[in-house]
Amino acid sequence: MLTAMAEQQARARVLVVDDEPYIVEMVAMSLRYVGYQVETAASGEEALAVASATRPELIVLDVMLPDVQGFDLLRTLRRDTGAPVLFLTARDSVEDRVHGLTLGADDYVTKPFSLEELVARVGAILRRTVGGADDPLDEASLLRYGDLVMDEDGHEVWRQGESVNLSPTEFALLRFLLRNAGRVMSRAQILEHVWNYDFNGDSSVVDSYIRYLRRKVDAFDPPLIETVRGVGYTLRLPRELR
Repeated sequence: MLTAMAEQQARARVLVVDDEPYIVEMVAMSLRYVGYQVETAASGEEALAVASATRPELIVLDVMLPDVQGFDLLRTLRRDTGAPVLFLTARDSVEDRVHGLTLGADDYVTKPFSLEELVARVGAILRRTVGGADDPLDEASLLRYGDLVMDEDGHEVWRQGESVNLSPTEFALLRFLLRNAGRVMSRAQILEHVWNYDFNGDSSVVDSYIRYLRRKVDAFDPPLIETVRGVGYTLRLPRELR
């Protein structure tokens, strides 16, 4: 089973406050994909009402809302909920960043932004604030991508909270892909780092083990292991979720 902290983090409720429907939809979809419960609001007034009713563990907050500045709203949200706040905004000047962080924001991300980076930053904040003190697992031993979690020290893997049983070679292959998530790795690179030699140029062993790994890791939706034709393999979200 997934550790207590990881389960609690996966159930964490996140409030996304932005008046751009496309931004809200993409951020909410990405956060829900990795297991968070997501509420949304399109204005400061709505954000206060939703936050009061749902008590989120984290708030993703735009600065430029139709009825109030996010900078001003931050004080009230922090006072009423105590939740950490991540600013997500087009206000990208150094002065705005410093102002937001000085007001007490836990992070500041500017538009345009990477959904993968945003999800990673949300996870980093929640690891610091949700249940960390009671968790016996060393976070330094964990590799994460989306809902995929690997405990390198314990030699365990979970996806969507479910244990995934891997052979030692499958584990080594997945660890290499996780450590290089988002980067396309050639068959030669995989052979060198996972098997430590080149099989006399025969890369078919890589293709075979990728198939084995997909049967287990990609038994869940969406698939994470992607073939890049003529190049190799990578671990990343499908294009529509990036």
